[in-house]
Amino acid sequence: MGSYKLRWSEESIRNLEDILDYLHENWSEKVITDFKENLNKQLDLICRFPFIFPRSEYQKRLRKAVLSKQTTIFYEVKNNNILIAYIFDNKQNIARIK
Repeated sequence: MGSYKLRWSEESIRNLEDILDYLHENWSEKVITDFKENLNKQLDLICRFPFIFPRSEYQKRLRKAVLSKQTTIFYEVKNNNILIAYIFDNKQNIARIK
């Protein structure tokens, strides 16, 4: 297995900022800390085993890793790069995934 470099799309950065803003406005610091820890663990797993998660049925170039009931990470593996394309709020319309 090769070494993978993690990259973030502008969209995924905006998604993460929106999620963190929502958590700061509506939840406790513990919930925010737990979210960040879970995200880091999931990203580590993706980097170590990028093909472990299934392909998205909506966009075949992307794989999807469910982070929680509310959140899914969509990412693409290209060469030795992993691009985090979206951190998706599962309440949104999945048709937004391009």
